[in-house]
Amino acid sequence: MPHAFGDDRPLPPPGGRVRRQTVAAAACVVLGLGLIGGAVTGSWLAGDSADAGERGAFATAAGLWHNVPVDQLFPRTVTGSGAGPGEADRTWTRIAVAPDAGCADAFDPLLRKALAPVGCQRLLRATYTDATQSHVTTVGLLFTKADAAAMRALQARFKDEGLHRRTDLMPRPYAAKGTVAAGFGDAQRASWTISVLTDAPVVVYAVSGWADGRVVDEPQPAADAMGSGATTAPAQAGLGHEAKGLADRVERGLRKSVVAATEQPS
Repeated sequence: MPHAFGDDRPLPPPGGRVRRQTVAAAACVVLGLGLIGGAVTGSWLAGDSADAGERGAFATAAGLWHNVPVDQLFPRTVTGSGAGPGEADRTWTRIAVAPDAGCADAFDPLLRKALAPVGCQRLLRATYTDATQSHVTTVGLLFTKADAAAMRALQARFKDEGLHRRTDLMPRPYAAKGTVAAGFGDAQRASWTISVLTDAPVVVYAVSGWADGRVVDEPQPAADAMGSGATTAPAQAGLGHEAKGLADRVERGLRKSVVAATEQPS
């Protein structure tokens, strides 16, 4: 996003020396004050420019849901270099894109309540499968109605209260008929991640599961499933990596879209 740093002149004649030195000193003082004042003013202007740039980028991000092609927000293929367990590479293929919609039925009641302070402008979702088609992952971009202060407050609450780790606050998947994700329902959720952005009015999330439709009794947040020594079924299957890896790359793509849109000539 488009968003500075001895004297070889002849000695004056004895008669005018003191007066000229005084004048010179005064001039230096004035010049010095001018330089200091200019530096301060420049600093303020730079600060204003940076703040304005941030506000502009935030506003630009708010409109991406209807200004950017779906293939840019949710690429048909996403490459995750080092995104798998043991830093193995991952590739995800998009198998379905949900119609853009509101949030009425997209979240469990408690998660909907937790997100309510920032509102719901639009929700975009897509479901991907891995190269072996054994895992499915839904990634979502919730465009909120909030300003930067409200997004910071929500991020702080999620962090302070650990809301991103609660199993009763898991995002819902998008089960697309006629695909390997057809059986990807609420009971099949295995791992998930939620990221509340503060430089954009967006909440990024992903939820993963097995493509065979198996029920998951102990879902685990991606941060825990990716931890060293994690032994749950989602952790052993690498489903935490699936959710986190895909969410991270969609988030990066979103930021690139904001930069590109902000840098476009007016």
